[in-house]
Amino acid sequence: MTLLTDETRARALAATAPVVLGQVAELLGLQVRVTGLRAAVGDLVAIQGSTQVLAEVAASGPAGLTCLPLGATAGLCVSDVVRHTGGPLRVRVGDSLRGRVLDGLGRPIDGGPPIDHLSLVSVTNSAPPALSRPRIDHQLGLGVRALDAMTPVGRGQRIGIMAGSGVGKSSLLSMVARGTDAEVSVIALVGERGREVREFIENDIGPEGLARSVVVVATSDAPPVERLRAASVATRIAEWFRDDGRHVVLMMDSLTRVAMAQREIGLSAGEPPATRGYPPSVFTLMPQLLERAGTSDRGSITGLYTVLVEGDDMQDPIGDTARSILDGHIVLSRRLATAGHFPSIDVLESISRCTTAVTGQEQRADATRLRRLMAAHRSVRELVEIGAYVPGADPDADVALARRAGIDSFLRQDMDDQTSLADTWRLLGELVA
Repeated sequence: MTLLTDETRARALAATAPVVLGQVAELLGLQVRVTGLRAAVGDLVAIQGSTQVLAEVAASGPAGLTCLPLGATAGLCVSDVVRHTGGPLRVRVGDSLRGRVLDGLGRPIDGGPPIDHLSLVSVTNSAPPALSRPRIDHQLGLGVRALDAMTPVGRGQRIGIMAGSGVGKSSLLSMVARGTDAEVSVIALVGERGREVREFIENDIGPEGLARSVVVVATSDAPPVERLRAASVATRIAEWFRDDGRHVVLMMDSLTRVAMAQREIGLSAGEPPATRGYPPSVFTLMPQLLERAGTSDRGSITGLYTVLVEGDDMQDPIGDTARSILDGHIVLSRRLATAGHFPSIDVLESISRCTTAVTGQEQRADATRLRRLMAAHRSVRELVEIGAYVPGADPDADVALARRAGIDSFLRQDMDDQTSLADTWRLLGELVA
């Protein structure tokens, strides 16, 4: 008699288990109410109407399951059959994802070869335990002088890029994608205009940048669940590379649109609106998502998250919450952008909490000296413009005015210009000497 192994027995029981089906009880707005089916929050169900539509369970109650579709609901109707898919959304991961473009659910959309041979993993994951994380002690070169010198980013750090619309967040990310020292870049474009996606891939990051990148795209017309899951898919892919011993840069544009997608989902599921209409689940989601980046005992994920602040208000709820979680923030200035200063980084308002851990004493002294000169110039700028400033009144201001052209030249940088970390610190030392 042949003895069955536990795994074989489990597969046999699963194959012979009866299939439990539910049905659609109500279609209202973004939500589909399903009865007769047991599923956990976060699981996927398949609704079989004129076409099959996947939906994610967002809430569970006495009236049934509240599900949010991952596709168009046209063609669905009450009494359509619903079946459980077996668990939450899973995504394929592997080294051959580099150079590929995926949708918000991890499916290829670039016309390349299939990825069915890659491993399947759940998009949900927990952050590494706090005490298992190695300390951040190595600077990661981003190729942008204003960032590398004035707001140094450590390998495994998480930093936010705060700005209003049209100030240059995506362009700055494209510079980092081409100029970073990291082995792999994972780029999540969440809620972007469909017109800009191909332009970003072909022009901004280019073939060289794409070859070492994985791009996850969920455009603004995608369902809110897909826009939300795009952030989890990109983070999960970055985690796979980190667990494989790589040093990864995860760039997400934008964290605000991820929060907006969660707001749509939360309100549809019946959550009460709180600060500026954001339900409590938004402020639970953000730390869960952001804490997944960082160092581990195998590799690191350096996170760069753009934050679209409403009306250039840096104190808006998403921006304020992101600053409290992240390890620093970079502020982009509309005043600099309209003056043709690119990248439009407001150095004096930007800060990195890992500066002392990743830079030497001489490097910090040079950066502090440049900050002092820029602060002195800002304090007397209006007096200079009206001709009321008297030379000699402020020695730092005098030096800043004399070296203004050199400072602007150092902080400005063309999109096609990448500066190595060593050259950046050398140029800064010459500038403030």
